Amino acid sequence: MNDKPIILWFRRDLRLSDHAALCAAVETGRPIIALYILDDATPKHRKMGAASRWWLHHSLQSLDQSLQKLASKLILRRGESADMLEQLSKETGADTVFAMHHYEPWWRNAEKAVRTTMMLHLFDGNYLLPPATLKTGSGGPYKIYTPFWRALREHMPPPKPLAIPEAIMTSELPASDTLEDWSLLPTKPDWAGGLRDIWNPGEQGARQRTIEFTDKAAQYDEQRNSPSLKGTSLLSPHLHFGEISPATLWHEFADAGGSVEIFLKEIVWRDYAQNVITQYPKYGSENARDRFDALPWRDMNDETVKADFTAWKQGRTGYPIVDAGMRELWVTGIMHNRVRMIAASFLIKHLLIDWRHGERWFWDTLVDADYASNAVNWQWVAGTGIDSNMFVRIMAPLTQSEKFDAGDYIRKWVPELASLDDPYVHDPEEYGMMPKAYVRKIIGHKEARARALEAYKIVKS
Repeated sequence: MNDKPIILWFRRDLRLSDHAALCAAVETGRPIIALYILDDATPKHRKMGAASRWWLHHSLQSLDQSLQKLASKLILRRGESADMLEQLSKETGADTVFAMHHYEPWWRNAEKAVRTTMMLHLFDGNYLLPPATLKTGSGGPYKIYTPFWRALREHMPPPKPLAIPEAIMTSELPASDTLEDWSLLPTKPDWAGGLRDIWNPGEQGARQRTIEFTDKAAQYDEQRNSPSLKGTSLLSPHLHFGEISPATLWHEFADAGGSVEIFLKEIVWRDYAQNVITQYPKYGSENARDRFDALPWRDMNDETVKADFTAWKQGRTGYPIVDAGMRELWVTGIMHNRVRMIAASFLIKHLLIDWRHGERWFWDTLVDADYASNAVNWQWVAGTGIDSNMFVRIMAPLTQSEKFDAGDYIRKWVPELASLDDPYVHDPEEYGMMPKAYVRKIIGHKEARARALEAYKIVKS
């Protein structure tokens, strides 16, 4: 009988419920070493951003507490994943690793490296279906979302979520870093007050968000687009860090009725994004439609362009809906989805700044910064993606603000405008209601639209 310990390698699957790798490891009857590696080397320039690192600290803390209830604990190591696993193998005699499938290009590379020295068993469950499952009529992978959704829908519901094991067998455990060793939390300055106010990272926090969304799920489509309403689930960072599985959410809400299918489609969008990056690993840095390589973005070496980008990041563009969103992002690590599209469109088309600069800013500031979803969403807005909006469809942020009733949202996040009623709060400059503390538009809508369309002519030619 093989009594060597198994290393259970956690990554973005920081939960015990519906965890196929954990359940399979327990079923072997062998001791388990639960391990998380803080690996900044393998992802290289895609190491986690500051907001994600804040979340990670608290999520790992929560996971360790849950493991301790099962007579185990979380071992922490820092370094390149393959090297750390090999080192742990030498320390403990473990020659087998169980883990969940991950599809980011750096994790796929890490898995190949691990297999050169150890037995690696991968399990599905972070997505509704593995990306390679669905094939078109011609046998290739899907590129467009709508037919992808229709094909995936035929495979639903997913298997019922797996229960948390009653116990985890452990033997003598190796040495571990401490979370404090990793300095994941900001200190000088401590900018995370807004994150602490809104978020409770970890599996228990994910369960609580699920409960809170129960009464909203059936009205999702009616409320999700209004930034002033609390109609979204706020589950995206919990899903990203794997604190709850998409299968769990599907079984929780699929029968809610009303417009819940729109919410389910957004869960499927995560699967679609993974499907895209398995085909195009460089989707976060390269245009999927290479004809857009010719688009003459404004030069970020120019001081005026730098100043425009800074104004966008800081929420000082003079467009209240854009500024509210960017300030919400900075304080809370999240931005309402409709506003994300408006803010992204503004950077790309009003400011004519390459989408990749915005994608990297979101990567650093979002608590749900997911490589696949972030890249697919930015390329959708930019018109550069394999399935995307047309570049010539230029959002009018001021019109969008009124259409989606963003007045209270603006008043909350742009206090300079807190005293303005509708409709003035959406465009105080146009109505002659500008408070002294608020900035004027850095560019007019008509002027920006004309400049963007002129730049697009080069792409068309």
